[in-house]
Amino acid sequence: MAAVTAAMVKELRERTNAGMMDCKKALLASDGDMDKAIDWLREKGLAQAAKKASRVAAEGVVAQYVSPCGCTGVIAEVNCETDFVAKTENFIAFANNVAKHIAKADPKDVDELMTQKFVDDETKTISDLVSEATVAIGEKISVRRFARFKTEGVVSTYIHMGGKVGVLVEVATDEKGKESDEVKQFAHDLALQIAAAKPEAVRREEVDSEKLEKEREIQRAKAIESGKPEKIVDRIVDGQIEKYYKEVCLLDQAFVKDPDKSIKGLMAEVSKAAGVPLDVVRFARFERGEGIEKRKDDLAAEIAAMQKA
Repeated sequence: MAAVTAAMVKELRERTNAGMMDCKKALLASDGDMDKAIDWLREKGLAQAAKKASRVAAEGVVAQYVSPCGCTGVIAEVNCETDFVAKTENFIAFANNVAKHIAKADPKDVDELMTQKFVDDETKTISDLVSEATVAIGEKISVRRFARFKTEGVVSTYIHMGGKVGVLVEVATDEKGKESDEVKQFAHDLALQIAAAKPEAVRREEVDSEKLEKEREIQRAKAIESGKPEKIVDRIVDGQIEKYYKEVCLLDQAFVKDPDKSIKGLMAEVSKAAGVPLDVVRFARFERGEGIEKRKDDLAAEIAAMQKA
């Protein structure tokens, strides 16, 4: 029997999009013959995923997982092709399994994630699970991105509209704070805030410098265009930048549940009431399908192409 190398498994996977373990089995069953291995996968129905690999998967869900200790949290965007499939129990269960695996296995990126053995069944990799789900569900399935926070403080997640938006936030506190219901509610309120208000940074010094400079240029041009005297333009621009910070910085934003308070003010209130230190460390906000160009069906073009075939 011919030796099956990692390079052969990789090539077969690239040609069929089947799972890595299935590719290895196919090569072993076919004595290393690539064409026979492809036929073997097709006979088993495992190469069907290859036909779906070029499709656009822009629907799906943002799934979440928080460990029992509350110290590790994950959000993961898992995509499919249609909203109908995104709402099915099988797809949602698959996405939740991916989020749980990420929390436990700590991959550094999606590429590493795909090669890891699934924490609940080490006979399969995550890549194998994706291929199996693609075949079973009948649509292209892909894991697009994830965020994983591990902390000595508190993490909280929020999923909006059945997975359209997902948020993960980390709050620093002490041992007493980790057990405080007030702190947990504050972390939850932060996640709601981030989902609704779409901040770009936690605090002012974290705002992208290029975006900030661009905003200054825009506001200066607007002030000059409106005929404002040159001597007060700088003051006007500074005022507009202050408003900009209140839009994009989480700590400067008005609290969506009580616009008379800023998030920084809310944090000070909760810290005093609970008797613990608090700080917002970081957050991630995913909106399903953002930045993916969805496929536009052109029936006339499809019919014309079929007639030429």
